Amino acid sequence: MEIHHFEHGWVTPAVSYALSVLGSLLGLVCAVRLRSARTGGGRAWWLTLSAIAIGGTGIWTMHFVAMLGFGVVGTPIRYDVALTAASAILAIAAVGAGMMIVFGGERARAARIVAGGLLAGLGVAAMHYMGMYAMHLNGHISYGTTRVAASVAIAVVAATVALWLTVTVQKPLAILGAALIMGVAVNGMHFTGMSAMTVRAGELTGTPTGATATALLIPIGLAVVFGVLGLVYALMAAPTDEDRAAAAYLAARLEQGGAGARLEQGGAGARPERTDAAAASRPAPAAGTPTGTAGGTPTGAARIPRQRGSALGGASWTYRDRSSRQ
Repeated sequence: MEIHHFEHGWVTPAVSYALSVLGSLLGLVCAVRLRSARTGGGRAWWLTLSAIAIGGTGIWTMHFVAMLGFGVVGTPIRYDVALTAASAILAIAAVGAGMMIVFGGERARAARIVAGGLLAGLGVAAMHYMGMYAMHLNGHISYGTTRVAASVAIAVVAATVALWLTVTVQKPLAILGAALIMGVAVNGMHFTGMSAMTVRAGELTGTPTGATATALLIPIGLAVVFGVLGLVYALMAAPTDEDRAAAAYLAARLEQGGAGARLEQGGAGARPERTDAAAASRPAPAAGTPTGTAGGTPTGAARIPRQRGSALGGASWTYRDRSSRQ
């Protein structure tokens, strides 16, 4: 029977590629947060989000959208809902298990990446063929061994590279470039596996059992939209290393400023007290000084304040009232 992989033209492969890039991009950003997480709970949280982004949006959703453009002449196509949902869970679990192996320790990182890539790649390939097994139609489906092996090999290599990228990329441009490459690898694996399928005509038993792709599109589309929004919100709400450094800097400056203000207030409030020795060393008033004088200065006499920084420098001078000589 004749098979069409692009019944809607280039719309479905373009959208599927965009979704795979988006999921990979979000997953790599979550992996950056995973590497900087300081607690076990934080690392588990970001690992889960990264697995959902890469396995759910980047791989499984891409697979489903690409299947919207698949058709076989002469037979309708239906999907087993339970197996379809199980394939989504398998994709997320496979990516999560691979990341757990990679981020499980610092020793033998290269061996961990290879082992994690093997596990994740086999899981992604199993997801693909589980999704194909969930497809019901009036015909007999068979697969070419060579192309199946090629699709599995692509899945393992792509998963290994993806896990390596989760522990290396840091800068935004590097993350974007890695996501573009991962999108190519995921789509390449999918369409290689699809090309291995052959359908032979079978007995016409009416409409196969299961749900149509259109019926599944609405709930899956809503799940993807809310999932992406949730991932974006989680990334925007969580503080980055730069945010933590800025907060620590501001806290240190505020603490330093508060300590300085307290020192200034303490210095301004301290007044030296006159001791008895200082009072005793003060000269006694001259004889005949009128009552009500202090220190030899008559009450009501003009007192000239000492000027600072005048042209006379440190010289002393005296003011005399000559009004009595008139």
